[in-house]
Amino acid sequence: MRWLSRIPIDGFVLSIVGVAVLATLLPAKGVGVDVVEWITAIAIAVLFLLYGARLSPREALDGLKHWRLHSVVLASTFVLFPLLGLAARVLVPSVLTDDLYTGLLYLCLVPSTVQSSIVFTSMAKGNVAGAVVSASVSNIVGVFLTPLLVILLLDTTGHASVDLSSVLNIVVQLLVPFIVGQLIRPWVVDWLKRYSGPTKIVDRGSILLVVYSAFSAGVREGIWHTLSPWRIAAIVASCCVLLAAVLALTALAGRLLGFAREDCVVIVFCGSKKSLATGLPMATVLFAGQPVGLIVLPLMIFHQVQLIACAALAQRWGNAATTNRE
Repeated sequence: MRWLSRIPIDGFVLSIVGVAVLATLLPAKGVGVDVVEWITAIAIAVLFLLYGARLSPREALDGLKHWRLHSVVLASTFVLFPLLGLAARVLVPSVLTDDLYTGLLYLCLVPSTVQSSIVFTSMAKGNVAGAVVSASVSNIVGVFLTPLLVILLLDTTGHASVDLSSVLNIVVQLLVPFIVGQLIRPWVVDWLKRYSGPTKIVDRGSILLVVYSAFSAGVREGIWHTLSPWRIAAIVASCCVLLAAVLALTALAGRLLGFAREDCVVIVFCGSKKSLATGLPMATVLFAGQPVGLIVLPLMIFHQVQLIACAALAQRWGNAATTNRE
């Protein structure tokens, strides 16, 4: 197996691709869907409990106070992305169909991810406390702001509504475990410093579970069979260009605004993500009576592209930070 070490791709990225292929060939179905969802939810809760236990209360408080950082992340999520989405209108109809463009613009309007943004920030040795606040605020604000942006920029049924349970889910699944971690920190922090393996396993394991769940959902919906290979290639290329543009612009913004390296990591990873978990439920309400499967396809593809690209980037930055410290 020595040939694996010669492949210029990180092993974690290869794992993501492998899980995506597995989900395409053997998607979760029936009872398996509930099992995967529960395991993923538990893994994410444990992950945030560990983050809470590792962060000192002072670091967490500093994360709450860093309003400049959170403002830049929100601007990237709800200003930069929508502007790029509107500019992509030039791709219709030569590259994208009307439904695919609607989906591309819609993905630009949904909030940032929470879990993967924080995981990648941690992997890249960034400001985890700042990432927790930025990603959580983006997701909570998005519950209200995304439907408003959709109504303003897209044709919908006119009956868009906001599911306030999304806010409760964020609190229960993410913030509560984080607070519990803060409370038990005095008893476990020394153990966590000595044994970093469990946290790393939960970090990467939770990402792989999200990938498997998302690809399984796509297979169950049958959306891969509704488009020609050319159209699928076009939307994949569009998502790659969109992500590359946002990654470059957020990295540039962090440097020009004078943020520290750890905060620049937060801006890049929290400001470039789009949440599939939040976007899919919203789409079923906002686009009732329309081809929802096609409309959410760009979001599903972008979600996988961002995981693969950002996993490689986070590993690279994390290794560089470790080397510099040594």
